[in-house]
Amino acid sequence: MPWDWKTTLWFVCYLPVVVGLTLFGLHRFYIVWLFWKHYRNPPKPAGRFESLPLVTVQLPVFNEMHVVRRLVEAVARLDYPQHLLQIQILDDSTDETVAICADEASRLTALGFDVSHIHRTNREGFKAGAMEHGLLTARGDFVFILDADFIPQPGVLKEMIDYFTDPKVALVQSRWGHLNRDYSLLTKVQAMFLDGHLVVEQVARSRAGRFFNFNGTAGIWRKAAIIDAGGWEHDTLTEDLDLSYRAQMKGWRFIFLCDLVTPAELPVDVNGFKTQQHRWTKGSIQTCKKMLGPVWRSKQPLAIKLEATVHLAINFMNLLLLCQCVVAWPGMGGQFNMGGYRLWLLDLPVFFFSTVSVATFYLSSQIAAYPKHWLKHMLYYPMLVAVLVGMAVNNGRAVLEALFNQESPFVRTPKYGIQGREKAPAAKKNYKSLKSIALGAEITCALYFTAALISAFLKNYWSSVPFLLLFSAGFWYVACGSLPQLFPAARNEDENGPIAA
Repeated sequence: MPWDWKTTLWFVCYLPVVVGLTLFGLHRFYIVWLFWKHYRNPPKPAGRFESLPLVTVQLPVFNEMHVVRRLVEAVARLDYPQHLLQIQILDDSTDETVAICADEASRLTALGFDVSHIHRTNREGFKAGAMEHGLLTARGDFVFILDADFIPQPGVLKEMIDYFTDPKVALVQSRWGHLNRDYSLLTKVQAMFLDGHLVVEQVARSRAGRFFNFNGTAGIWRKAAIIDAGGWEHDTLTEDLDLSYRAQMKGWRFIFLCDLVTPAELPVDVNGFKTQQHRWTKGSIQTCKKMLGPVWRSKQPLAIKLEATVHLAINFMNLLLLCQCVVAWPGMGGQFNMGGYRLWLLDLPVFFFSTVSVATFYLSSQIAAYPKHWLKHMLYYPMLVAVLVGMAVNNGRAVLEALFNQESPFVRTPKYGIQGREKAPAAKKNYKSLKSIALGAEITCALYFTAALISAFLKNYWSSVPFLLLFSAGFWYVACGSLPQLFPAARNEDENGPIAA
């Protein structure tokens, strides 16, 4: 039966989405294959330092009044010779954090630590600018960077430092843990989302000799490598990804230690999560624009160039996901009569390379990281998919802003000092979230997929129901969780702080 013009138009709109999702899905399968191929071959240090080197610990903070004291106390407990530690509190704060940092610096100084409280008032270059400024007075040959929401374990430095006996190693990165994984449904979903990157992707890329990135914290840099690569630059929102590529293209090696975990706090509200994801997504596309040309002009092997291309461009998938959302309702139920072409060209590729590849990816991360609890964690997988869909507007907007060079500030992620399911301590401040018209688009998408779901029920398009249900739930969850940005006085953050869901 010949196609009518509506079928042809729908096919032309949907085919690029299918091709893009298929290519990204193939790459995801490839990463999973690399992961399991190299999973049982962890890196080992080339030797041991006869005398431990001096390490500069950089603590970049900005208005971290609820967590900075906890961070400094954890740094003071590091199992490393005190005379071989230089601690820099790189403080760009404009609130009570300044006084807390000064008090902590004085306290540690009295205990014999070498501590500098470096307070900038211009915040030029944001986090990258603070670390660049601190590097001018860093005495250590190695720089251990910790964000304010991290709690390093006492033995972490001794576990990492010997890898630098190889003079070509520029970075040793530990894996992030999750202090408050069980706080709420959102934090459980975020933990699984991050595990996919931190367990599967980082292990696969690092052990297979592909480019991978410093995660911005919980890692040690060789100071000479930072300088050799051009130093910290702040023309993107992901200075860690940018410097990582510049250093590796200079021939420096990176090491990822999957079994060494540095715990950190996850954002506990949807707006905080959206702010974080917007910054990471936009910064990755900015870095893609900046570094993709140099990667392809370099003398790197073709396999590394191809993998680096997908790595840098992976967030374009958010635009594909938005396009898929638009064409989902018109195409449901098979009302476009395309014979067998639709099944083989559209439906099966989308299902296999999108749905199956994503499930395999996150299943692998949970089995590897939590062999005794992976099944319990995977029960939250449907909600993970729903939230990823619901975030498509926020992240798609970030991609477009990066493509069209729209400037935006470095908006920090709110941190409350929460561990486990405990409530935050009293008198939490309300952090400003990233406000935009994205909330209106999310509500529109939620209504759109609710209508599509009702239509599927009424017309007996049962094969479409599971997907539409996830899409609808995801957009409603993100939209409703974002409403406090419109009504800050109604936020569920009274004197006891945010309440666990």
